[in-house]
Amino acid sequence: MRLSTPLGQVLRTTPQHLACLEGMGLHTVEDLVLYLPRAHEDLSAMHVLRTAPFDQKGSFRGIVDHLRRVRTKSGKVLVTADFTDTEGEAAEVIWFNQPHVLRMLKSGQEIVLTGKLTLNGKRLQLQSPKFEQAERGTLLHAGRLVPIYPEHELINTVWLREKMVLVQEAISELPETLPAAVVMEELLPSRSEAIHTLHFPESGEALQRARERMAFQEMYALQREALERKQEWQGEHQERLRVPMDVELIRAFFQSLNFTPTNSQKIAIYEILRDMEKDQPMSRLLEGDVGSGKTLVATAVIANVLRNKGQCALMVPTEVLARQHTISIGKTLIAFHTYLEAARARGEQLPIMPHPTVQMLTGSVQSADAKAIRHGLTTGAVDLVIGTHALIQDSVTFRNLQLVVVDEQHRFGVVQRAKLKEKGSPHFLSMTATPIPRTLALTAHGHHDLSVLTEKPGNRKRIHTKVVSPSDRTTVERFIDQQIGEGRQAFVICPLINESENEEMNDVKNVTQEVARLKEGFPHRRIIALHGRMSAQEKESTMHAFKNREYDILVSTSVIEVGIDIPNSTIIVIEGAERFGLSQLHQFRGRVGRSDHQSHCFLFTTTPQQAYSERLKAMEQHDSGFLLAEIDLQIRGPGELFGLRQSGLPEYQAIGLLNPELVVRARRAAERALGMRESTVV
Repeated sequence: MRLSTPLGQVLRTTPQHLACLEGMGLHTVEDLVLYLPRAHEDLSAMHVLRTAPFDQKGSFRGIVDHLRRVRTKSGKVLVTADFTDTEGEAAEVIWFNQPHVLRMLKSGQEIVLTGKLTLNGKRLQLQSPKFEQAERGTLLHAGRLVPIYPEHELINTVWLREKMVLVQEAISELPETLPAAVVMEELLPSRSEAIHTLHFPESGEALQRARERMAFQEMYALQREALERKQEWQGEHQERLRVPMDVELIRAFFQSLNFTPTNSQKIAIYEILRDMEKDQPMSRLLEGDVGSGKTLVATAVIANVLRNKGQCALMVPTEVLARQHTISIGKTLIAFHTYLEAARARGEQLPIMPHPTVQMLTGSVQSADAKAIRHGLTTGAVDLVIGTHALIQDSVTFRNLQLVVVDEQHRFGVVQRAKLKEKGSPHFLSMTATPIPRTLALTAHGHHDLSVLTEKPGNRKRIHTKVVSPSDRTTVERFIDQQIGEGRQAFVICPLINESENEEMNDVKNVTQEVARLKEGFPHRRIIALHGRMSAQEKESTMHAFKNREYDILVSTSVIEVGIDIPNSTIIVIEGAERFGLSQLHQFRGRVGRSDHQSHCFLFTTTPQQAYSERLKAMEQHDSGFLLAEIDLQIRGPGELFGLRQSGLPEYQAIGLLNPELVVRARRAAERALGMRESTVV
């Protein structure tokens, strides 16, 4: 039997079944043997009726007798039988609406029944158990670790188990997909051995090894693809990309600040600058929790580039954030330049950094101003440009672009990378405030090297977080009103902009109705709305007014999730909190806690029962975004977090994503296979 043999030539089945297989994409023997179980059930132990626990699935071997068809008063058809196990104990067996049982079994036959044992009065009973003839030798549906397959219309698990027996000899012909050296070094079973074990496991240990092999195979393929993309990005060697690390400059930068950077920040800066000393483009992802100081890391790196007369571009997702960064980073760089000049005037031997020219380029910049900025980039008069994706348009050219930083856009795509190559293949630093468990980061963003900020600078107070039932709304809103009276401001986050036409969403809060409700309930407070349907200019104006304390409460959708910095806002209310993942809730919470005042986060649920959710309670207990992301991963699973949740997702696919050790092993194996220097992932 060949792997390429059409299934119609080897399976004795109906045209309807074959058509269903075609619809599932199963055309050949190879397709069928690669249709792997999604799980396994341990039915290896045979029970006896005398000691078997009630209401738990078990398998029983014995003789079936007195098979008969019974019609009830209500017209239902039953098949009943007597069953005697190997110890002579008896039980009644009843099959509901399964008259075919009479055709498949005969009295006096030895069978294996699998089902739940119950006690009906004083008589033991098995209702609608699965059955298998014991005389035919090897059991398929009991007495072993039983595979459970994804089912589809006519194609069910029992049918698939029986058909896999017919094609199992072809499994040995499956080609290996891993390099022989990797299989040997990682002590893995061969691909054919692993797949045979998944269909016909002989032991729990063998099954575990097979699952790990398949998980490793999946992870290796992902890591190799990511590393190949990284090699393609790095491309040819370019001497102009070498940016020497000026240790004295970075030391002076730290001294110019009014606080001490964390060890994580110092390590990340060193890792980035070390990469930029090479003549190949850096590709690095900087992960940092909310408030961990990613912007400071980027600013220090930018200063080192400007010291070496290179240009930098910082891309952000919104114009609001572009303006915010232009002001804050511009101030920091100019203050640092002033610090250096003053120190040199005092005779200190410090490096020279030119006075930085920082510009913002977004869609709202007037055409004449935008033209002047683009000219400055071409001539080198502009050192740092901050903006949205407008920065990589064809009309934007640079004299010597050495570094691109992308903030909150770690899904920067192939098309955008190609645009950057056209602008000189600069060093690339992607930053995200969405804490990603290291396992997922190495998988989803394996084309990047990874730097992680694990600490927060300064001594900011922990944000008081409380999950709130709708019944406690009055008490919480009275407290918020009191806080506003003391000079604070508040965010209110709603899942929707307007009322939904879907009746199931009627109870979900929306911005429009919430603004109206709050204005009626708190007429003495100034309330304003913000949402994604507003123009960039309207959003900018709204945020500017709120930051200037012209309003007390900002009611918004998730548009405020990224990068908004309003220190006076110390309260955030999240409506319908159960609708958001923990990482997103943590992002929202990070909009407050940016001053010396105590901040508060209230997670309102839609129903009282949801207020007892263990997942939401984790927000009360933990303030580490990385820990919350790990909890979210365990609860929701990698498929849901990645948007890959499928019916019948095989267990082995989840094993890899939940196993950091396996991810690192696959990463290093892929690096060795590609002849790359092994990374220092841990």
